[in-house]
Amino acid sequence: MMRMKKQRLQRLIGRGVATEAELAGVIRESENTGDYPEEILLENGVPRYEVLLSLAGYHNCPFVEYDESVILSRSLLEKVDMEELKRLLWVPLSVSEESAEVIAYMPHDAAVSEQIRKILHVEIITFRVALPYDIIRIIEHNQDVNPHFPPAGGRTPLAKVRTFFADRRSLMACQRTDLAKGRTGLAFIRTGVSFIAISLLLLRVFGAGYLSVIELLLFGSGAVMTVDGLLWYLPVRRRGRKKIFCRPTEPVQGTTVLMVLNPGNDPVFSRSAPVTGADELRTSWSSLSPVMRRRFLASDRTDFAEERNQLACYRTEMARARTGLAFTRTGTAFIGLGMALLRQFSGGPWRIFDAFILLAGTAMAFEGFFWYLPGRRAGNAGLKAVKKMTAGEGIWDFVFPPSRKGDNPNVASCSLLRKSGVPGIWATTGLALERTVLAERRNVMARFRTVMARSRTGMAFIRTGMSTFSVGLGLQIYFGAVSNAWTACNIVLMVCGVLFIVDGFIWHVPAETMRKEMPYCFGDMEIVVPDYGRPNAEWGKAVFTHDDV
Repeated sequence: MMRMKKQRLQRLIGRGVATEAELAGVIRESENTGDYPEEILLENGVPRYEVLLSLAGYHNCPFVEYDESVILSRSLLEKVDMEELKRLLWVPLSVSEESAEVIAYMPHDAAVSEQIRKILHVEIITFRVALPYDIIRIIEHNQDVNPHFPPAGGRTPLAKVRTFFADRRSLMACQRTDLAKGRTGLAFIRTGVSFIAISLLLLRVFGAGYLSVIELLLFGSGAVMTVDGLLWYLPVRRRGRKKIFCRPTEPVQGTTVLMVLNPGNDPVFSRSAPVTGADELRTSWSSLSPVMRRRFLASDRTDFAEERNQLACYRTEMARARTGLAFTRTGTAFIGLGMALLRQFSGGPWRIFDAFILLAGTAMAFEGFFWYLPGRRAGNAGLKAVKKMTAGEGIWDFVFPPSRKGDNPNVASCSLLRKSGVPGIWATTGLALERTVLAERRNVMARFRTVMARSRTGMAFIRTGMSTFSVGLGLQIYFGAVSNAWTACNIVLMVCGVLFIVDGFIWHVPAETMRKEMPYCFGDMEIVVPDYGRPNAEWGKAVFTHDDV
């Protein structure tokens, strides 16, 4: 084998490109390091065409270099294992019934010829010789991946991952809608309970009489609304208790590949190990070919899709917390009603009903509180994630660093946006880059929606606190401090209400500040009007200002 390697490069000596000793040293280095001697020669400054001419002369066949125009038949690629071909260092250009045209590193090696005949089922082979790196790049290019990336880094597999993400976001949107239905059911229950309480209170105060018809109507309406609310809420409660996980993988600017491991109803996503040389490749963005850039941009869009999934997960958790708080408010109403009835009326069979109302309200309040705790953790984690995502570098910053430094006094600023994220920076000549920039804008809006969901959850805290505080205060004012035990219960209710209110304002006020600052809502926006018959520097702009609305 060592002799063959030397003979393949013998022409370099005759051409005066390398000496006998230099070539022998390259062969020894190749044996010691495992590198190909041709790659070592190229690193030592030997011209590529000299190496290729030497190989072509030895094997008596044309040479081929890597070029993006070398496209393999898609039907042919489906029949062979591309990863195996990288190891074998040959790739078929075309195949007919009895013959094949093949690019190979060792064209006349008997073992290589036998492999080709066995895999392609042909007898006649027409060879072209190429360097190992060129063969691997031809295969990778036809797999639609950049150098050294796994097959999962192709645009089609990445699009598949984004489709799974979109499906999961749709499921979480359905779950949030389901939770909203549950909260509406709880509102039915609260309304029904108030109707029932009014009817029973009238009956207990005034007894039976001609007003009993009205009391009966109130009781019947309340019972119907309560049952209807339970029919809305109980299925949501059963489905809503399923735990969801909001922990994403860690994106690293396109140097790893996001993959789906088990496509199906419950896919699992993971990342590949860092790809060798991917960081340096991405850093040299301006020297990449358009198709290589589009592959990186597809990876960026997939990372953005994962981020939107994470934020949607946090919003779903907060929606569950709001449903739990609605349950707590329903329980608080029951507690207040039960305490008032127990204190207002003396003994009798009604006390069993009053105690049942009080205990049922306590159970509902505690269960709602257990829904609240995970939602509170999700809200804090969501805000932390939004800040981390916003602090990172966007695709526009990476590809086209801003030439103008400093803030624009004509555009509102917001902590959610970087300078590249404000309206007016939309123009691009690459559709893939534009899609990626738009994906980043969608992520900004997803971050904003997460902050607004946190604000809504904070307002749910405030409503729950106001309800709890009002029940305690109302009972204390009406009954006074005639009993230390009941007074302590009232004080506990009021203190819990104040804590909920304060916590709610801590969540709501920063989000409201961001909403007022958000330039997507109040800033000017410029949209480039393309005219492909003129240079893009001369394209016009349509300007939309908030004052024109």
